[in-house]
Order: sequence, then structure tokens, then C-alpha cells
Amino acid sequence: MAYSDAQKEATARYNKKAYDRIDVIVPKGKRQIIKDFAASQGKSLNRFINDAIDYQMNKGKETE
Repeated sequence: MAYSDAQKEATARYNKKAYDRIDVIVPKGKRQIIKDFAASQGKSLNRFINDAIDYQMNKGKETE
């Protein structure tokens, strides 16, 4: 089934309300390297980056 323009607009409105966007700038070619690595771990690029951020922010909290 095709993804209609109305569905695209509804999804865009929901995403704008529910999520913040962060742009990350990397050297040419590095995006694909990170994306390939994330895929090798069974994750999307977005999930991989979010997991990496969460890991760094929570590192060491278990021992406090």
C-alpha cells in the first residue's frame, strides 16, 4: 500500500511534536562507516547514536 501525502504530513506533524532533532556533522564517508557498523550490530543509525549517547551519559552511575 502506498504512503499517501496525508499520511506523510501527519507523520511529520507527530514527529515535530514528539521529537527534537540534533544534527551531527562528520567527515565525508564517515556516515556510511557508522551506518554499516550500526547495521552489523542489528541497529539503525539513529538507534546506534541514541544508545551511544545513553551509554556515555549513564557511565559510572551504577557505582554511585
